[in-house]
Amino acid sequence: MKHKHKYDANGKQLCCTLEEKINQKTDIDISCCTIDYKSEHSDDEGHDHSGGNDSLFIMFLPSIISFVLLLVAIGFDNYFPQTWFTGWVRIVWYAVAYLPVGLPVMKEAFESIRKGEIFSEFLLMCIATIGAFAIGQYPEGVAVMLFYAIGEIFQTLAVQRAKTNIKLLLDQRPDEATVINGKNTITKKASEITIGEIIQLRPGEKLALDGKLLSENASFNTAALTGESKPDTKRKGETVLAGMINLNTVVQVEVTTAYTDSKLSKILKMVQEATAQKAPTELFIRKFAKIYTPVVVFLAIGICLFPMVFVENYSFNDWLYRALIFLVISCPCALVISIPLGYFGGIGAASKNGILFKGSTFLDIMASIQVVVMDKTGTLTKGVFKVQKVVAVGISEADLIKFTAALETKSTHPVGTAIIEYAKGSEKNTTVADIEEIAGHGLKGKVDGNEILVGNTKLMVKYNVTYDIEIDNTPFTIIVIAINQKYAGYFLIADEIKEDAKEAVQSLHKINIKTVMLSGDKQAVVSAIAKELNIDQAFGDLLPENKIQKVEELKKQNLKIAFVGDGVNDAPVVALADAGIAMGGLGSDATIDTADIVIQNDQPTKIFTAINIGKKTKQIVWQNIGLAFTVKAIVLVLGAGGLATMWEAVFADVGVALLAILNAVRIQRMKF
Repeated sequence: MKHKHKYDANGKQLCCTLEEKINQKTDIDISCCTIDYKSEHSDDEGHDHSGGNDSLFIMFLPSIISFVLLLVAIGFDNYFPQTWFTGWVRIVWYAVAYLPVGLPVMKEAFESIRKGEIFSEFLLMCIATIGAFAIGQYPEGVAVMLFYAIGEIFQTLAVQRAKTNIKLLLDQRPDEATVINGKNTITKKASEITIGEIIQLRPGEKLALDGKLLSENASFNTAALTGESKPDTKRKGETVLAGMINLNTVVQVEVTTAYTDSKLSKILKMVQEATAQKAPTELFIRKFAKIYTPVVVFLAIGICLFPMVFVENYSFNDWLYRALIFLVISCPCALVISIPLGYFGGIGAASKNGILFKGSTFLDIMASIQVVVMDKTGTLTKGVFKVQKVVAVGISEADLIKFTAALETKSTHPVGTAIIEYAKGSEKNTTVADIEEIAGHGLKGKVDGNEILVGNTKLMVKYNVTYDIEIDNTPFTIIVIAINQKYAGYFLIADEIKEDAKEAVQSLHKINIKTVMLSGDKQAVVSAIAKELNIDQAFGDLLPENKIQKVEELKKQNLKIAFVGDGVNDAPVVALADAGIAMGGLGSDATIDTADIVIQNDQPTKIFTAINIGKKTKQIVWQNIGLAFTVKAIVLVLGAGGLATMWEAVFADVGVALLAILNAVRIQRMKF
């Protein structure tokens, strides 16, 4: 058994920490009170190289020895009391049964005292069990330490299991990559590959660094970054990121970012920092334990000695036994372990779902959110103009698309790009001449000898073209077309709403969360989208300072607010909200720096998932607090009144700790 200590900036020892070094540069830890069991076959990271069963057996071996010796002793005590198993032989036998599990705890108690941490759980267990020996309660003294040791092993295993999701995330960076060197390929350490080098990636391999795809196209599994295993097709020149898995063909990638600066490296750093950011509940329990433990020791002394003053027939051994029970019950380990473990589990569950929390405190905040304020572009819509509808009048739709796209090839306007994409190359076999761009109106030109006008309604008015008056009542962008001075139809162009945007709003309404949309777009467009998505309130024509004013108005109503945006343009509002959520996407680095929570795959439904994970985490934490305090309070009263034995005390300590830990890791198996 080996115990690791953690110290603050002043050299003060914190509770205890089970640390797992993920790689040479990144440590992720969880504060807890547990003994770290490691076999001689494990390396410094706690990875077992001898086989899981052998390692587990070695962890339990001291407890097995102690348990067998205890069973034999209890058997002689109950069935052969008058044999050789009496006097010093009996005492020595129980002492030998005690040592395999007791010595490591004594050592930890001594180390804690030597470093100034006098009142630790180890000291409580040592006083209680040695005291039991002093009054002749040998079986109970051994049993308490034995079950404590077994409980610690299960606690260690539970913590390691709770880390699985984080470890899976961290394992996505390969240590090596295949680099093209002239006509040959060589294997290099990923950390030694420089910007500009070309990586060859075979099917099934993970990309080690961020880069630009040189092959024509490829499909990637992006689960390491987004939590979604749905294949993502990339085309030549597009960005691909470390952690992506190549799915089908051999591809080449030009490295554009250093190993330590990759998107995944930044995610790992953020997750590491998240485990160090403690929620208020965690900080309170940690402070509480430091005061609680010495108080318990002095109360135990009082239970033993104070009755001497007013109790007739006072028996020192009887009241000492009650005090020892009190000490065993009072160990705060169930709280100090299970609460950080619950938050760590919440961060892990969120990471698995492609949601990155920058600290456990934001899990608490998300659990209490009352209003979700959302930006429109990039949050509820895709931020890309798309042709939503084509209406042709007096001409075939195919010809209308062909003529319009041919003219728009000479324009750089985003609306023109949307029309060209919609045409899918149908404009290529046309002849375009006499192009004239009319500022604020549109384009005029000839396509295959026909005079074409493409633009807004002001262009139609300018050239006295009569058009459908209903167009003026449409809130979205309308591109009107006239051919040879005659109205020929229109294109309706709008920012496409995300597939899951409506579901996201419905999910928030189901848990009584108000939704508000803020946008710089014109009010008519904002109102139309809000109506389609059933958003409670929507405000358009807003500048950044106007968005701040709207959020401040909500905060004056004492409402807990989450703001969802791109994390860069909306940085002031993100900072003002109780929780700033960024639609991180695969290409946006700045969002990781500005927001409290990052949604990796840009899905609005993940807002509800983040709130749900926060609520479940907080629920589990408070369940553990209630369980620990209730059971301990009951057994403490029974112990002080002489109605509980050491066996009940063991359950109140180790049993409750294990139940709390099992409850804490439950979030890892939940579906969100």
